[in-house]
Parts: sequence; structure tokens; C-alpha cells
Amino acid sequence: MQDITSPMTSLERRATLSLASIYALRMLGLFMLLPVLSLFAEQISGSTPLLMGLAISIYGLSQALLQIPFGLLSDRFGRKKIIIIGLILFIAGSVVAALATDIYGILIGRALQGAGAIAAAIMALVADLTQEVHRTKAMATIGASIGISFGIAITIGPILVTYIGIHGIFWLTAILATLAIGVVLWIVPQPQHCKIHRDAELVPAQISQALTNPDLLRLDYGIFVLHFILTASFVVLPILIRDAGLAATDHWQIYLPVLILSMAIIIPFIILAEKKRKMKAVFLGAISTLIIATLGLAFLHQQLFYLILMLGIFFCGFNLLEATLPSLISKTAPSDLKGTAMGAYSSSQFLGAFFGGLIGGGLYGLYGAGSVFIASAILASTWFIIAGFMQTPKHLANLMISLHNIQPEQAEQFSQQVLAINGIAEIRLHFAETEAYLKVDNQVLNKAELQTLLNHWDNIGT
Repeated sequence: MQDITSPMTSLERRATLSLASIYALRMLGLFMLLPVLSLFAEQISGSTPLLMGLAISIYGLSQALLQIPFGLLSDRFGRKKIIIIGLILFIAGSVVAALATDIYGILIGRALQGAGAIAAAIMALVADLTQEVHRTKAMATIGASIGISFGIAITIGPILVTYIGIHGIFWLTAILATLAIGVVLWIVPQPQHCKIHRDAELVPAQISQALTNPDLLRLDYGIFVLHFILTASFVVLPILIRDAGLAATDHWQIYLPVLILSMAIIIPFIILAEKKRKMKAVFLGAISTLIIATLGLAFLHQQLFYLILMLGIFFCGFNLLEATLPSLISKTAPSDLKGTAMGAYSSSQFLGAFFGGLIGGGLYGLYGAGSVFIASAILASTWFIIAGFMQTPKHLANLMISLHNIQPEQAEQFSQQVLAINGIAEIRLHFAETEAYLKVDNQVLNKAELQTLLNHWDNIGT
């Protein structure tokens, strides 16, 4: 019998933590390059500001183009095989970039890094290895691993480049990805079977639904803008910090305290958004913070004090938005459309990173660093206007339950009984995958009553 209150099994914990470590090892290598690559690319043979920006962001294009095909291929050929192939491509890109002697070699290497687009396959494998009731928790763990790797990477990147150089960073990313292959082979459990999970992976037949939902499109535009601004900013920020008087080897002295302080500042706002149900107000406030920060960076970047102050404000807005956007996707998407909605969202994120580097580098070359931040502020302002029209989010969480002991002809009776339980707002049944997708209000959900109902149907089925 399924138990919606049971803790994760040891196998589920092993699967979740090992897959989170694979994601973190890969992203750690990518993120370490963010605060140092523009300083190196500025000096390499053949470099221009446009190509420098492209070197930072081109991985986003190949990532956006290939993550959905890789996810679909993992359904057919197996999750682990596709993840390993993706990691090999990532390693190949890292080696090409490590051996590069001009900007074009860096571009090829970075594009190959992005071609190892394993995010969708990892999420599908998480779903294969966890029970329905624990899947949201497992995915949240992986999301947290990405945030932690980002904070560590942009702090240690400037330190490591002092000792091993930019080529050493690329070699290190290759080593980390090799370790990730070892985790796939020897630590990640082998799933007993693979199937489609509508909460975790893209379903081609649902793409039109995801791309015609106005609220989901607003969120896709939001993540595009957020990562456009992040990548465009890091085309010029390392150069500006250096030119303001702080040696490149000491940039971690800014990034570390700024990140820690910004994370501490946003915690009350996350609580306000989630627990006090003020999500829209907090969301719009975070976008406003981003506008203020980018305008401040546009006009005050010549002095180190103001540069650090505006960077702190920037990361308060960025980290808050990075935390709330996935939550909004989860709240907004119908319960059985979440995987497809997240696929479109992730593609928008990577395209934002690509265009951020491309356009940021071009603007920097033509009009200087201030123009990059002015363009970012304008883009963030359009996002604020568009986000203002979104509906106030319903504070509903996703819950999956198994349909193993329920027959299709019993669907209507079962659905009516589930919806009669206080706190359950929606149920969608998919007998082909033997899963039901629920939208629930966790503050009022009567879990004991739901468990009693599930036990009743399990007894009938057996």
C-alpha cells in the first residue's frame, strides 16, 4: 500500500543525492567560468567584445536546442546511457576549450559543453527512482544543489584561476564531469523500468498547451529576461571590478559576502511569499529590485563602493526571483502539465543566457559597459509590466499518487471521492502511466483522510 506520509526509502535518498551530485558537479564547472571567462577572453587571440560575450553564453544555445531531444532519447534508449553520452560531450568541450589558443577554440569548446544537455534525462531518472509522493521533494533537492553550486563556483572561480589559470579551470571541469560519470555508473541505482512522468519530463503532445497558456508564457519570458541579465552582466562585471581597483585574484572577496548577505536578506521574503501567500507582491518587488540594481550599475559602476552596493542589490533580486520562478511554474501549470511546462521554462532560461552574452558583448563593444546595464534595466521593466498582468497565484502544491490498484472504469468514482477531501483542488488521472496528479493546499489538506481513502482502494484492488 502506498503511504503518503512515509519518509523516503534508503534507495530513494541514494538516488536523489547521487543525481543531485551529478547536476552539481556539471554546473560547478560551468559556473566557475562565469566570473573569470571575460577577463581571459578579453586577452586571447582573435577576441572582440562580441565574441567574448558569445564565449560566455554560447553553451546556452546548444543546451536549449538539445535538452528536449536528449530527454526524449532517454525514454527510448535508457536514462543512464544518455546521461553518460551527455557528460562525455561536456568533457570533450572542456578539453577543446582547455587546449584552445584563440577565441574560436573557446567558442567550439563552450558549444560542445552545452551539447551535453542532460538536465531532462536526470529529472526523468529521478522520477523513475522515486515514489510519486516523494518526487517533488527529490526535485527540490536537485534544485537546491544547483543553487549551492552557483554560490560556491563564483566564489572559488577567481581563487582557482590564480593558481591554475583559465585553461586549468577547463581541465577541472572535465575532471568533475568524469567524476560524475563514475557516480552514474556505480552509485546511481538502476531503475527497474522507465516510463513517461508528466510531472518530470516534456510530453510532445502537450507542448501546444504549455506554449498557449498566458501565465506560463509570462514566466517563460521572466526566466529568459533573468538569465539574459545575469549573463550580460557577467560579460562586463569582472572587467569593471578589476578596473575599479580590485585585482582579479581578489574578486572572491566581493562575491562571497555579497552572496551570503543577499541569501540572508531574501529568506524573510520567501517566507512572506509562501507562508503568508504574498507571492505576487514579492515577485513584483524582486523585479523592481533588479531594475534598481541594473540602473545603479549603469551609472555608478566607476566607483568600487557603489559597484559592490549595486551588486548586492542585484543578487538580492536575482536570488529571490531564481527561488520564486520555479515555485510559480509549479503553482501555475496544471498538475499533469508540469514536466512540459518546465521543459519550455528551461529552454527559455538557456536562450536567455545565450542572447544575454551575445547582445551584452555587442553592446559593450559598441557603446561601453553602461549600455549593457541600461538594456538590462529596459528588459526588466518590460518584464515588470508583463508580470503585473499575471493572475494572483493559487497556493497549491503538486502531489502524485499511484493508480496501480484502480481500474479505468472506476475513474469517476475515485475522482469524486478524492475531490471531496478538504484541501484537494484538482485531480487528473493517467492510467497509461498508472499515476494521478493532484493539486493540493497543504495548509488545509487532510492527509489522514486521503490516506484512509487510498488504503480503501488498495484493499479493493488486492
